[in-house]
Formats: sequence, C-alpha cells, structure tokens
Amino acid sequence: MILRQFLRHDPVGISYLLGCGGQSAAAVIDPVGEPAHYLSAAEQSGMAIRYVIDTHLHADHVSAGRRLAEAAGAPYVLFADAPAAGPFMGVRDGDVLELGNVAAEVLHTPGHTPEHISLLVTDGTRAAEPWFVLTGHTLMVGDLGRTELAASAEEGARTLFRTIARLKSLPDYVEVLPGAFSGSLCGRRLSGKPTSTIGFERRYNQAFRIDDEEAFVAAMLIEIPEPPAQAAELRAVNSGFTAAAA
Repeated sequence: MILRQFLRHDPVGISYLLGCGGQSAAAVIDPVGEPAHYLSAAEQSGMAIRYVIDTHLHADHVSAGRRLAEAAGAPYVLFADAPAAGPFMGVRDGDVLELGNVAAEVLHTPGHTPEHISLLVTDGTRAAEPWFVLTGHTLMVGDLGRTELAASAEEGARTLFRTIARLKSLPDYVEVLPGAFSGSLCGRRLSGKPTSTIGFERRYNQAFRIDDEEAFVAAMLIEIPEPPAQAAELRAVNSGFTAAAA
C-alpha cells in the first residue's frame, strides 16, 4: 500500500493518492490544482493512475478531476446518479475499484450532497478487513459535513443521519481519512488533525455521537457556517454544465 495525503489551504481540503506499488496501480481522490502535481507524485511512487475520483461535486473549489483523468488516460469517477454532464465512469454502492493488491469499495454516503461517495479501502497484503475509509466531506475529524449545499438543510440532515448509522457500523479500528480539516467551510468544529478513527469519532465527535434522528437534525440546523462563495456556480462548473471562468 502506498498512500499520500495532500493538505490544501486555499481552499482548505485534502486530496489523496493511493494504490499498490507492487502492481503499479493508483487512484487519485478529490484532486485540486495542476494535474502535473499528481502525475509527478504517482511517477515518484512507481505507480500509474488508473482512476481519478471525486467523492462529490464540490461547492468550494473547481475540481481538477476531469483534467487529471484526461492527462492520465484514466476514467473520471463519480457516483452513477451524479447530476453531471460529460463523460464519467459511474459507480454505485458496493462497487469495488481494484488497484492491484488494494481494493476500494464504494459506499454511497449522501447527506452533504446527494451524490456523495466514500471509499472503504483494504490492502490484501495486510488483511482481509478494511484498513481505512476515505470519507470526503461526510465524516470529518470533529464534525460532519454541512447539509444544505445541494438540498434543503433538513432534508440533507435526515439523509446524513442514515449515512452515519452505516459509518458507525464500521469497526472502531478503521481509520478515517476525511476530505477537509479546520478552516474548511464544509464543517463547523473541524479539527486541525487530518486523520482519526471510527472509534475515536464515535466517542468524541459531538454530531457523530447522536443516535436520535430528531436530535440529530436539530443539531445540524444550528450554527450553519456561511456558504462558500459562488457555491452553486462551482457545483455547476464541477458538474460539467458550465465552463470554468478564465
């Protein structure tokens, strides 16, 4: 297993390169900026990029997903029902993306946005059980993702409640690798530590701990941060329906 985490500060977020060095197969998740950055990182790690994945249609930045996929000659991956134009490889809950000895199982985890996916990753050379889950802007360290960027806040919160019940069912030892950390507009009480575990978040993440749906919805509807600037426009760009501004 090779895993590289890229912390971004403008906008705040996290991208990932992961895969199997032995069989030279990698995926990039939630890329931002110049494709050359990820192509170089993959080359230095002795891997070729087989998939470029966006966990969701972002509302706080322009994704580099399509450009990187084209440069790498790899499919661009979104949830199959994502409201997106242009070519992409649609995946559904339970699909598995094979990367040599590494496997990434797709989990449909809506709530932050309806098309959001997470990736449950296993390294077959280590164990048959999952090692970590890439949670995008669904479960982050210290909080959960806001729910009103692509639906009403209440509708999104009720959907997210069902999603987190599924994430809570994962073993405590599974590592949580989120798509954002403190400073991001996609959560409220995010930690500056960019990794955690299901067990730690189950105990100490205030929103993740709530087991009653009505209490959960009430908690998610307070202290909603200001939305990212041009959030709707950025989602439209990332969907492929409009072009990015020059």
